[in-house]
Order: sequence, then structure tokens, then C-alpha cells
Amino acid sequence: MKNNERYKRLIKTCAAVIIVAVEVLLYWCVWTGYYNRIIEIPFWRRGNWLIVGLYGAILLFFLNTYGGLRIGYLRHGNLIYSQMLSIVLVNIFAYLELVLIDKKLYAPWLFLLLTAVDFIVVVAWVFIFQAVYATLFPPRSLLVVYGDKPVFSIWKKFNSRDDKYVISGAISLNRGIDHILHEAGKYGGVIVGDIPSHERNIIIKGCYDQGIRAYAVPKLSDILMRSATELNLFDTQLLLSKNEGPQIDQLFIKRVLDIIIASMMLIFTLPIFVLAAIAIYTTDRGPIFFRQKRLTVNGKEFDILKFRSMVVDAEKDGVARLAGQKDHRITKVGKVLRSTRLDELPQLLNILRGEMSMVGPRPERPEIAAEYKKEIPEFDFRLKMKAGLTGYAQVYGKYNTTPYDKLKLDLTYIRNYSMWLDLKLMILTPKILFIKESTEGIEDDALNALIHTENLKEEIYGKVQNLEEKIGRG
Repeated sequence: MKNNERYKRLIKTCAAVIIVAVEVLLYWCVWTGYYNRIIEIPFWRRGNWLIVGLYGAILLFFLNTYGGLRIGYLRHGNLIYSQMLSIVLVNIFAYLELVLIDKKLYAPWLFLLLTAVDFIVVVAWVFIFQAVYATLFPPRSLLVVYGDKPVFSIWKKFNSRDDKYVISGAISLNRGIDHILHEAGKYGGVIVGDIPSHERNIIIKGCYDQGIRAYAVPKLSDILMRSATELNLFDTQLLLSKNEGPQIDQLFIKRVLDIIIASMMLIFTLPIFVLAAIAIYTTDRGPIFFRQKRLTVNGKEFDILKFRSMVVDAEKDGVARLAGQKDHRITKVGKVLRSTRLDELPQLLNILRGEMSMVGPRPERPEIAAEYKKEIPEFDFRLKMKAGLTGYAQVYGKYNTTPYDKLKLDLTYIRNYSMWLDLKLMILTPKILFIKESTEGIEDDALNALIHTENLKEEIYGKVQNLEEKIGRG
């Protein structure tokens, strides 16, 4: 596989060029072959190039944003979904552009036909090039290096992508770094678990020296320093971690955008509010909205608003718990609201009241946050910014992401905050609304994500021991 690595970028580039060219060519046929002939003032050569070029530019923007060109990175279904989401959005734009150009409404049947043909082309493209990629670049054999802290979480994540990775070995840090580096040469890469920084750094440098891929689980300090500013005042490199949070002008712009976007969304989603309210009320004649204490910036408590998705008095025993995958407390209407995350829409009112932002760490319940702090004292780092309707952890994580991983994702957002990052996360949010793994709950017998994490240990522990014994016999 190493001999083929040099061709990986070429294969991906060719795949991207082919699909974009075909999709733009299909639109060219629709525009020049039909619409440009029936509009009142037709475009000539350069005008047609401009219209089609604009279509291609917007298509590329959405494809890059949603990952529609990431052959070999996303699974088949996710890649097709990313492609079609991009195509639907750009075709909607193209239709609105047509209406504005000719100042009249047209039946959208041809755009629907174009989307259908695009879908057939995309499915064929995905299966052909994914097959080519899988043949040239089979799953990478990996060695897991672990210490006293468990590796069950990262182990399960890598196992979920058996199309890309195969964990073929596991070795304890106690076996010694020299022995680990010797064994590492037999694999296509090394997963360095949460081990002490000194030993981790030696292993990573050893892998670099041998040309071995190293996948390292970042520590909180790594995330803090990764966003540090590089100073070139001296002939020695320095990294400055300012630790001051967003500047006053950034906070002002963020608040203005919150008010504008939340107000617009509230107006556009008013029909959904009405339909959801009717559906919830007719289910059991209970209250439409659900209020609950949550934490926002600097640990301030506020009442979060949601559409009620559970039965009335869902926590009548007084115990705070997260929703499970098959939670009997969730109503039929609630399942639909939760699966599409429409239950979160009332939080637009929280945003207008200044209690939340459009983007930020998701607000936790004080009781559950207190439990997390017992295991993760740094969990309050998430409170450096105002809670958000969507966030970095929601886009790149899952509902049942472990608290520690969620903290690292939120800290990545806080440390790299910018208006453009907020806009990017808002654009990415629609993609995750209909992805099941992004909305699935924790295990039904778990009160919070820490207990859900504990339940993974026994499942992984035996596999680690078996693989290490295999290395020992070798």
C-alpha cells in the first residue's frame, strides 16, 4: 500500500474533477438547451459562461463545505448525502436566479429532473471511485499503544470505520518504548492513546523517524497550544497562548448576527411552531414547551426552552438523566422532533433574550455538569463562551459523544472562534439534522454519558488483552 500512497491525491483530484465537470455539464445542457431559449432576453456566449460559471462556483462551495468530494474519507451513504445536499441547494439557487432574471415563475419540473439525473450520476460515481480507492488503498493495519488510562473510546471509533482501519495489535506502554517502536514497523500506523506526554512525544518522534503514521489522542493542553500565536521576535520559536477569549468587537458582531439570524429563523419557522404545537398538545393535552435549568457563560443558569418531546413529569423520581436510544418517556411526536432536532427551535427565543447564541457549546444541566466535573475538573472550560443552539461538538461529534471528547471539541471552538467559523458551523448544521448517528441517544440504562462510557470498557478490554497476547506470542 505504501507504493500507492503517492497516487492518493491524484486519484482524489481526478474523482473530484470528473463529478464536478459532469454536474456542471448537465446544468449547461438545461440552461442553454431550454431556459436560455425561453426567457425574454436570452444570454449570448459570455453571458452563458457567467451563468454556468456561477453555478459551478456555488456548487464547489457547497461540495467543499459538506464534504461531497471526500472520496475514501466518507462512507458511501454519507458521500451521496453530502453530494445531493449540495446539488439540491445549488439547484434551488439556480431556480431562484432564473426567476429573478426573467421576473416570472417557471414550473420547476426541469430542475427536479436535473436533480434526479444528478442523483443517478452521483450514485454511480461514488460506487465506482470508492471501489477504485478501496482497491488501491485497503484498510490500514494499526497498532494501539495504551497506558493506564483506557482506550475503549478511541478503539470503538476506529472499529466503526473498518473500511479504512483494522486494529491488528495492541501493546502496553509497560513493554518499553524501544519494543513499541520495533513492533510499530510491522503496522501501517500507530494509535497513541492517552499516555503521559513525555512517553507520547518520544513515540511520535520515533514514528516520524521511521516514516510510520501516528494517530495521537490530543490532550487539553495540546488544544490550547494548537491555537497559540507564533511569535518571531527572537531566533527561538515562541508560542503565545493569550487565554483572553473573544475581543469586544467580536462579541458585538456575534450578538448582532445572533439577533438578525434568530429573528429571520423565527419568522421562517413560524409554520413549524404552529404545527409542532398542535401535534404536541393533541398527543396528551400537556404543555407545549419544556423548560429546564441549564448553564451558559460563566456558569450562569437560565431556563432553556424546547418543544416537549417526552411525557409529562418524565423525571418525577427527581433523578436527572439523558435520553436513551429507546427511551420509553419519548412520545411519538417527540421522536420525530428529536430525530430532526426541531425540538430545539424554541431556543431562538433564548437567543433573542441574550441567554444563548446561535453557535456555542451546548448548555448542560447543572446536576449533570456537576457529575462530569467530578471526573473532569476542566469541564467548566466550556463556560468560557455563551451556550449555543448549535456548536462545534454538535457538527463534529454526536449526541452520545463522551464528556471528555465533547469538552475537547468545544474547547477547539472557543480557542479558534471567529465570525467565519460561526457561519461555517451554521452552514454545516443542516447536514447533521438527518444523520441518525448524530442524534442517537446513550444506552437506555445510563443516567449520563459517563455511565455510557463505562459500559464500553468490558467490551473493549478483552480485545486489547487478546491482541497483546498475540504480539507476545509473535
